[in-house]
Amino acid sequence: MAVAAPSERNFFAFLGLSRKLNIDAADLEQRYRALSRQVHPDYFYNAPAAERRASLERSSYLNDAYRTLKNAATRIEYLLKLEGAIATGNDGAQSATAAPPAGLLEEVFALNEELDEIRELRAAGAPADQWKGRLEKARAPIEAKRVNHETQLQELSRKWDALLDRNRSDDERRRVLEELRERFLERNYINNLLAGIERELSS
Repeated sequence: MAVAAPSERNFFAFLGLSRKLNIDAADLEQRYRALSRQVHPDYFYNAPAAERRASLERSSYLNDAYRTLKNAATRIEYLLKLEGAIATGNDGAQSATAAPPAGLLEEVFALNEELDEIRELRAAGAPADQWKGRLEKARAPIEAKRVNHETQLQELSRKWDALLDRNRSDDERRRVLEELRERFLERNYINNLLAGIERELSS
């Protein structure tokens, strides 16, 4: 079976998959290994230079496709880029110092106030168990928010797949993509907040 050039396809199509967000891991692995046997540079050792270059390109593209699609978060991010819901050059990451998404304003405001007080405690020489206990308490609602967002992303992923199965209208799919985009960007912001708390705990 001939394998199309990467420039002619996307990661889903390259691996023979539809643009669904719930993927069977074993099936993905099987597809990856089957294609690896077709495009791996070792099989083109004695081929002309042009074929060797094409093999390297396809093999690299295949590895990128597999790494992206085997992870739920990067799979959502890639679909959003593919569908034009987020800019291709945007990796989906957000700085915790950037303007927070509207849905997180209350949590971010409360956390920043708490972190300021905790830093003052540390500067005043308060015992570590005192301010670390407050950090752990501050982390709890943010972690709960993260878990809630993961659940929402799973539900939206199932909704997206169902729309594809039923071949629903572009308007319906666009609405789900917009919801996915909002939850995905909020999720990244939440992860940055949690990473900031971890840095405070380890400092």
